[in-house]
Formats: sequence, structure tokens, C-alpha cells
Amino acid sequence: MSSLTPHRTGRTAGTAPGTARGPARPRRTALIPTVTLLLGALYCLLPVAWVVVASTKSGSELFSTFTFWPGTGFAENVSDLGAYRDGVYWRWMGNSALYAGLGALLSTCVSAVSGYALATYRFRGRETLFNVLLAGVLMPPVILAVPQYLLLAQADLTDSYLSVLLPQILSPYGVYLARIYAAAAVPADVVEAGRMDGAGEWRIFTRVALPMMVPGLVTVFLFQFVAVWNNFLLPYIMLSDDEKFPITLGLYTLLEQGAGTPALYTLVITGAFLAVFPLIALFLVIQRFWSLDLLSGAVKS
Repeated sequence: MSSLTPHRTGRTAGTAPGTARGPARPRRTALIPTVTLLLGALYCLLPVAWVVVASTKSGSELFSTFTFWPGTGFAENVSDLGAYRDGVYWRWMGNSALYAGLGALLSTCVSAVSGYALATYRFRGRETLFNVLLAGVLMPPVILAVPQYLLLAQADLTDSYLSVLLPQILSPYGVYLARIYAAAAVPADVVEAGRMDGAGEWRIFTRVALPMMVPGLVTVFLFQFVAVWNNFLLPYIMLSDDEKFPITLGLYTLLEQGAGTPALYTLVITGAFLAVFPLIALFLVIQRFWSLDLLSGAVKS
């Protein structure tokens, strides 16, 4: 009588024929890269955490309490900062918004036109011109600031808003990004189709190419806005009237005065903490353009 008991084989269920499941290996974590990234994050975030905590401390708590122990004077610090010299801090913030906003917008427009032209048109000396512009990325700002000051001094434009705005309009890095993005995002067939339909070059650029370049131009605008907002050297050389100072130069002068008046240290720290919020707000506002571009690309593909 044959047995009804199923015959057991050496292969377990769910294992492909001809293969044998070995002992499960423990999942190894890349320890060195993880530790390196954690140390890098700690190095970057520790000063930010210090500014956040220090802005909550009053003048007496700043030097008498534990470094990362919150204080109770944040509201008083903001009030004193707004009242200092009839609210000159908010004027510095407005100046920075003007320099960074208008400068980044003009720089983005110039980068868009220049990058599109370099990516679309073929003319003699194109690569040479692009290489010359690209060499500007390698130039330290301190080398360019003094010649720019001498040129604007000849035009009697120093100590004016234009002396800070004009040097920021041409961004070699912005032109480079715009050219790379235009070459990738604007197909040559679309440009040729527009020409065959009788559209002029400016109409093709504004109606066809520019909408395709928006995500890249948003990146150019963000980079240039942050660069102008954080710029210190150019305003330091160009401006002498503190009513026209941006926030970086204004806080620097306030810190210099704090060397003789320690009570001003809390105002400098609180001002530095508040100066970060416009950059965070800008990033949160324009972040959706990148998301929309990724979603539209997924739908079209």
C-alpha cells in the first residue's frame, strides 16, 4: 500500500528550482558615510541653533546662562530692535529686499536672453564669448569689486542704489545655467516650427522658449537672490550712507558699535535671526515651480 504522505524535498517553498537559500545576512549600514553626513549636518546646523537660542535671551542672560538654554527676552529684543534709531533695521531689510529682488529679477532676465541666444543661435565667436563669461565664475568678488567701484565713481554713481544694483545684473553663473537649461528644454524643432509659421525671433523667445525655461530661470532667480541678499563686500565698498545699507552691512555696523556697548549684541543676534526668514519664505513660495515641472514631465513622458 502506497503512502499518501507527501514526499519532502530539499527545496523549501518559494525557492526557485536549482537554487538554495543560504543563511540570511545581516543588513550592513554604511557607517563611515553616515557618520560623515551626520558630522557635516551638525557642523552646519549648530551655528543656526545657537542663533535661534541666543535670540531669545536678554542682555543679562546672554553671557550668564548655558549656551543652548532658551531665554525669556525674545519679544523684548524684537521690540528694541525695531525701536533702534527709529526703526533703521527695517529700512535695512527693505533695502536688502530691493537689492536682492530687483537685482535677481534683472539678472534672471539678462541670463534668460543670453542663455537662450547662446544655446539657439550659431555665430562666429559664440564659444569664445561663452568661455569668457564662464571665466567670470572663477573670479573672486574681491577682484571685481574695486574695478567696479572705480568705474561707477567715474560715472558719479557711488553711494547710490544703482551702485549696488548695476554690478549684480550680469551673473556669469546665471548665464551658464540658462544656456544649459535652454539647450536641454527648448527643442530646435520647436524653434524652427515657429519660424516656419512666420513668428519673429522675439515672439518665439517670449511665447515658446520662455515658458519652457521657467523652472531653470526660477533656479537662477533663487541663486541670484540669495547671493545678493548675503552680499557684503560690494555694499561695503560702494555705500557710505547707512540709510542705504543692506541688512548684512547694517548688522556689521551694529556689531562694531556693540564692541563698546555690549547691550547691542542681543540686537545683532536677533536681527541676524530675523534676516533668515525672507530667504525661507522665498524658497517655500517658489518651490512649487520645481514640483510642477517634475509632475508635468511625468505626465508628458
